[in-house]
Amino acid sequence: MALRGVCVVELAGLAPGPLCGMILADFGARVVRVDRPGAGGDLSHLSRGKRSLVADLRRRRGAAVVRRLCARADVLLEPFRRGVMEKLQLGPEILLKENPKLIYARLSGFGHSGRFSTVAGHDINYLALSGVLSKLGRSGENPYAPLNLLADFGGGGLMCALGIMMALFERTRSGKGQVIDASMVEGTAYLSSFLWKTQKTGLWEQPRGENLLDGGAPFYTTYRTADGEFMAVGALEPQFYELLIKGLGLKSDELPSQMSMSEWPQMKKKFADIFAKKTKAEWCQIFDGTDACVTPVLTFEEVAHHGHNKERGSFITDGEQGVSPRPAPLLSNTPAIPSKRDPFVGEHTEEILKEFGVSQEEIDQLMSDKIIESNKLKANL
Repeated sequence: MALRGVCVVELAGLAPGPLCGMILADFGARVVRVDRPGAGGDLSHLSRGKRSLVADLRRRRGAAVVRRLCARADVLLEPFRRGVMEKLQLGPEILLKENPKLIYARLSGFGHSGRFSTVAGHDINYLALSGVLSKLGRSGENPYAPLNLLADFGGGGLMCALGIMMALFERTRSGKGQVIDASMVEGTAYLSSFLWKTQKTGLWEQPRGENLLDGGAPFYTTYRTADGEFMAVGALEPQFYELLIKGLGLKSDELPSQMSMSEWPQMKKKFADIFAKKTKAEWCQIFDGTDACVTPVLTFEEVAHHGHNKERGSFITDGEQGVSPRPAPLLSNTPAIPSKRDPFVGEHTEEILKEFGVSQEEIDQLMSDKIIESNKLKANL
């Protein structure tokens, strides 16, 4: 796989960090997740392909275990606010001195500088501070966050994974590691570059929810069908719009111009009335295979069974028969080979420490002193 031979130490966290680590693991990196003692289980649910070691970082000898791992690792991924790692004596000044080749990835909401760098937040807060949240929502309604996808996973986990890839590539030339300051606010803002670069084009001059791409246009929105399901319409270009009109049983010469914005509310009502007369399956029969840019809004229960997704193998089943997306993108020579299951917390503690040169005597003492934990027995049940 593409990242075969890359060793990653991931300090356990929620959402963005675990996704970043799972992406690296899916594509071949050896990812060691350092969990906290007493953890009842993996709350992230994003640990596929990783191995788990439990160590108490709040105790000096527990932090020393992580330092030992980082001395031989390629990447450290940490999810804490500014100052936390420094208090644990695990800051970049110390770890990069011990291992100059280490890629030290710091993934946080507000970044490691600035007045908000030490305060708590979640996806919706980072989305708000990035400016993007102000653009999301229906006309006349409050802004709303699209689940916790944009900041946590797009501007956070995925952007951090990109930073790690770039730093690993740069290291092939310089031989040196570096610190990555991955702020979810800035990552989300960067994702929205198109919105910023098109501000003067008129694309966003109407209030939120009344523009071409935010639900204002009748040909770029969703519609409820007769069976309570939904269809998504994205017929932007004139030739695609013409096919939409034809599929709806209308005639374009009897309708207002496509780009007559003053007529959009009335046109949206007309389209809604028509979509409500047929089921989702019936609309699929009409539009499938055409360039009208009309597709069904698939539920999680439906998506893996859709013909296109089945043909591409876009979704996979794990060892517990749970369905999830196949790692993307699909590489022709070195595709991802995802693991079939997530690790138990502490399942690999002893195995990992031995690989990193810790003797059995040291391991037994650390275990006795409750610095580390091992849950091998659970894995054998």
